Amino acid sequence: MAGQGKINEGRGKKIEKLTLQFIPFSEIENLSSGNRIKRLLRIVLTNKIVLLQGRLRPEEEVRLIEDTMAMIDHVPGFKGIELAVLSSKNKNVAFFDVLRSRIAKLLIGDREAITIIGPASLVREIKRDPSKIELLLGKK
Repeated sequence: MAGQGKINEGRGKKIEKLTLQFIPFSEIENLSSGNRIKRLLRIVLTNKIVLLQGRLRPEEEVRLIEDTMAMIDHVPGFKGIELAVLSSKNKNVAFFDVLRSRIAKLLIGDREAITIIGPASLVREIKRDPSKIELLLGKK
């Protein structure tokens, strides 16, 4: 999925090209944690916004942020990442449905979520609420 063209950010500056790269969870499920993070960072370093089906494990999210922080002073022009995880949380779910869902998450991971990862030089902020996602774009 890619959107291309000029996008006016409201202050006269334009972003020439915006690319969103969707990654199905099946493409990373068999990778080690380190290789998952490397794959995601390689994509972000090309100024693409990653839309990942599912979410990383909490320890993988921590490592992604740590690796990103370590890269800031060593990769020219890299200012870090913006990361957000969106998941559906339905509060009116039967007990057995919740139990089944938790067992499935343990076995195959959380695929009901979507993770958005973008370069901080492109994505200023990710705002979320139950009905929409807002990516505030602009050069920092």
